Amino acid sequence: MKSNRSSLTKSGLRLAMVGFLASLVAATSSANDEKGKQLYVNCVACHQADGSGNKLLNAPAIAGLSEKYVGEQIKKFKEGHRGGDPRDATGLQMRPMSMLLTSEADIAAVSKYVASLPAKTHPDTIEGGNPETGKALYMTCQACHGADGKGNDLLNAPSLLGQHDWYHVAQLKKFKDGIRGGNPADITGSQMRPMAMTLANDQAVKDVVAYIQTLNK
Repeated sequence: MKSNRSSLTKSGLRLAMVGFLASLVAATSSANDEKGKQLYVNCVACHQADGSGNKLLNAPAIAGLSEKYVGEQIKKFKEGHRGGDPRDATGLQMRPMSMLLTSEADIAAVSKYVASLPAKTHPDTIEGGNPETGKALYMTCQACHGADGKGNDLLNAPSLLGQHDWYHVAQLKKFKDGIRGGNPADITGSQMRPMAMTLANDQAVKDVVAYIQTLNK
């Protein structure tokens, strides 16, 4: 009987410990979520409360981007690997905002919060793009970003969905001109730049973006 009681007592203690640890993890996760929401207040003025962005401020949609990608981009801005080119007016605006996140924990918290925001679709604003021509051009992109445009964290390739067409156009031009991806310290940006350079001209840029926008529908 004593042996059985001892076993029951030990089992009860184990269950209690498991329950305590589970509640501790849940409480920690909830605290981190709240911290991310609070830190995101600094982002709302440009990116909006729902992460949908603002063309007037050249602020892209960020809702639904992966936690990993958001965190990496914030670090790039902080370290000057992105937004450090004097020609990159919008990138230069973003860099001081990234400096408000003073620790890895801050970056992780706000990245998780941004990733939790549901992505939205946005109306087309770029005229003259041919999605049929763009579909062929997108073959170069799908190796990393996927045929469905959902991206691949293992390849450091972000989702292209839920983004404004004007932002896609602007970023492709920055990559082509070396404004983005021109810093050797920006390894993933440096990988993207030659891909952008396969687009021969502005028409090709508009065509591939027109096709990317069809993936949202």
